[in-house]
Amino acid sequence: MARRYFGTDGIRGRANKHPMTSEVALKVGMAAGKVFQNGTHTHRPRIVIGKDTRLSGYMLEAALMSGFTAVGMDVFLLGPMPTPAVAMLTRSLRADLGVMISASHNRFDDNGIKLFDPEGYKLSDEMELRIENLIDSDPSNMLAGVENIGRATRVESAQERYVEYAKRTLPRNLRFDGLRIVVDCANGAGYRVAPEVLWELGAEVIKIGVDPNGRNINHKCGSTSPEALIDKVHEVRADIGIALDGDADRVVIVDETGQIVDGDQLMAVIAESWYRRGRLAAGGIVATVMSNLGLERHLQGMGLSMARTPVGDRYVVEHMRKHGYNVGGEQSGHIVLSDFTTTGDGLVSALQILAVAVASERPVSEVCSCFEPLPQLLRNVRYDDGRPLDDNGVQKAIDAAKQKLGNNGRLVIRPSGTEPVIRVMAEGDDCGLVEVVVGDICEAVRVATARAA
Repeated sequence: MARRYFGTDGIRGRANKHPMTSEVALKVGMAAGKVFQNGTHTHRPRIVIGKDTRLSGYMLEAALMSGFTAVGMDVFLLGPMPTPAVAMLTRSLRADLGVMISASHNRFDDNGIKLFDPEGYKLSDEMELRIENLIDSDPSNMLAGVENIGRATRVESAQERYVEYAKRTLPRNLRFDGLRIVVDCANGAGYRVAPEVLWELGAEVIKIGVDPNGRNINHKCGSTSPEALIDKVHEVRADIGIALDGDADRVVIVDETGQIVDGDQLMAVIAESWYRRGRLAAGGIVATVMSNLGLERHLQGMGLSMARTPVGDRYVVEHMRKHGYNVGGEQSGHIVLSDFTTTGDGLVSALQILAVAVASERPVSEVCSCFEPLPQLLRNVRYDDGRPLDDNGVQKAIDAAKQKLGNNGRLVIRPSGTEPVIRVMAEGDDCGLVEVVVGDICEAVRVATARAA
């Protein structure tokens, strides 16, 4: 069944344009509230709402709050908080639904609505469709009686709750005294809590990307633009740099030499550490089709497996839950450690890397050099409309690329689920060949896009 609102990661779009309008947010609040009123409560139904620092967050927060209270739900407002904090507090506060207002790593002029079930997991396709079916229905059938209208309360202790939760993911008495850490919070949702956690654990913390103004989220900062972090690590001679994205559910690490460490290396570090401590479940990890073949070979060398899913943390989490894994994630740094979290948590993932570095008394550059990645190239090609991958010329380019790579490489071409781009990725033992096949496919997509214009 075709979706009208929900994509691969909730509802997302340009702020103040359909579907990211106050009107739609109001309807989403009413529809989602109605779906999660199951009639078995011993308390009034309750909703938790968090957001990142985008200017449009105020507008969407107020509209969602109005929708939820109109159908009889009590609302708990968290203010700017990381996505994983919203998932955690949904469980902690015994809420019936959690809401995060964010477009993650996108520019400030985008925004989105992510929904979490009472256990802190993103909603299933079935639940999203149930909500969609109510969004455009007659709202008068959903309104609560005047005596049952909900009320809204701000949770003043939300930040302190998450700070303590994050610290408890580490072994007791482990400290970061003597470490100099640069943390880039992308002017986003983690701008208060992330530096606080690191400081309370004993580190010397240098903060950047902690001055949000509603428009500078992810702008030349954070995990998608780590150049500022690299410069600062060099400038202050830090032991590590940590870059979060706008909603703090993903992380990129910069070692003491200024080298970027991606999610594949981070998963390798955590998997190896947990395996040696007898903590790794299901004999391996879950990654996506984008993860480097070098990671898979490295894990196989330790007798561990690597299951692959389509791109998207929801698919990773679904596979983890179904098959009993407790480590999974994406090359982008979206890492899920299900012993602690129900979704990606950039800060908690970084804490695990720091814990290995402290326990082993090795620099981060050594800790995070688990394997030699195969040459891999990812390029994005924007398009305005249509379905470029259906074009005959594009299909011929893809078929030719597969033939050239043969058994010595991989090819992944997919449309983004969050923006109008085609992602073209190839990897293989021959770096030059990888560049050629990616270039050929990208050019075919550009030609097809121009022809359709």
